[in-house]
Amino acid sequence: MKNIIEGTDLNFDQEVLKSEIPVLVDFWAPWCGPCRIVGPIVEQLADQYVGKLKVVKVNTDENQMVAYKYGIRSIPTLGIFKGGEVVDGVIGAVPKNYLEEKIKPLISIN
Repeated sequence: MKNIIEGTDLNFDQEVLKSEIPVLVDFWAPWCGPCRIVGPIVEQLADQYVGKLKVVKVNTDENQMVAYKYGIRSIPTLGIFKGGEVVDGVIGAVPKNYLEEKIKPLISIN
């Protein structure tokens, strides 16, 4: 997971809200089966869009303040942030192409 940042209650503002590029945030927990399905997809996106998209994984069991702030009631929840705001998101396990359709309009592809 070399291109994925571990998001925490303490670094969320810096890593996500103040990011210069769009951020895909994976709200997950180790016990969550669907999270394990989405995990490899999130890793592929992190590797595929290096420098264009930041990927942050937030363990909701360990970082409940961030999860509460964004109303995360079901995991996996994938939030897409740009300019410090949530601009899109997905709840549940979805295919990679579905996520890419949501991400591509927000990133500059050269």
